[in-house]
Amino acid sequence: MIKFLNLQKINIAHQQEIEERILNTFRSGWYLLGNEVKTFEHNLSQFIGAKHAIGVANGLDALRLILRAYVELGIMKAGDEVIVPANTYIASLLAISDNNLVPVLVEPDPETFNIKISAIEEKINSRTKAIMIVHLYGRIVFSDELKEIAKKYNLKIIEDNAQAIGSKWNGLKSGNLGDAAGFSFYPGKNLGAIGDSGAVTTSDDELAQTIRALANYGSNEKYINIYQGLNSRLDEIQAAVLDVKLKYIDAENARRREIANRYVAEINNNNIVLPQLPENQEEHVWHLFVIRTKEREKLQNYLTEKGVQTLIHYPIPPHKQGAYKEMNTLTFPVTEKIHNEVLSLPISPVMTDEEVNMVIGVLNNINV
Repeated sequence: MIKFLNLQKINIAHQQEIEERILNTFRSGWYLLGNEVKTFEHNLSQFIGAKHAIGVANGLDALRLILRAYVELGIMKAGDEVIVPANTYIASLLAISDNNLVPVLVEPDPETFNIKISAIEEKINSRTKAIMIVHLYGRIVFSDELKEIAKKYNLKIIEDNAQAIGSKWNGLKSGNLGDAAGFSFYPGKNLGAIGDSGAVTTSDDELAQTIRALANYGSNEKYINIYQGLNSRLDEIQAAVLDVKLKYIDAENARRREIANRYVAEINNNNIVLPQLPENQEEHVWHLFVIRTKEREKLQNYLTEKGVQTLIHYPIPPHKQGAYKEMNTLTFPVTEKIHNEVLSLPISPVMTDEEVNMVIGVLNNINV
């Protein structure tokens, strides 16, 4: 069986370095808010190009804390609106509604799966305060048009960068394009921890200071609480692991691109819609390689029988989830079509050429 993602193999590739750092952390006797976190935050901020990186407990908290900080700073208030793609993972919306803000959904571009920038402006009104862009599946979504829209209406640009670490737009890294960015280091991400963890990057000093306090019980100084904060901290062990793996992210993303290029060039099946290759390869780090087919269940079952594991990202769009019953009557035809047809193929830096050959061969020998 070709695993969708062989996490064990990915981490064992760095076993010696990871084990050494974990052992040193264990022996240090300091497990929260210590040198490992400081080191990783520094290296992450340098890698992204942003002035600040703040380690937090997970990717959802990263987005929650960005928005909460804007509320505390008086930039947003309950009932304000945040534009977000309709086909994102539900975490993007949860971060918005958790802060008593209102998610306003915009359809994606069916060719890139990312928010259709030209459709954003029509959703803006006096309550709109931010645009949350999601670099879905590892592909950057950004443009001069987006910057102009944000400037015209005085909107914050928040990046959900859970899936695209290492991607670039015009030489700038994702996570350094807008006003702030949230990262997830869930184990299956391109940069994955060995548990839950996340981060925020920003070059806004006041925002960074506010987020850091909010994530630590609302405190910048022990036992002095200036906000009704959260407990959302990156721990020393996860920071140590992430700092080792950060050194290899560009090389591992390059391998993902190699596999994606082969899939696009060599999969030849008229019943399968392949994702687009961007003109600039640096704009995509291929967290996921997502195809579309009208016969998804049939294809997925066939691939399973042939020893190829696949997953669906994502079967139900946020506006059709029980968590957002108030949106259930809304219609987003592009989003709904995507969610009914998408299927994610195996792709990772540890896939062998033989495994890639097998995936291509199986897909070229089925009529769905």
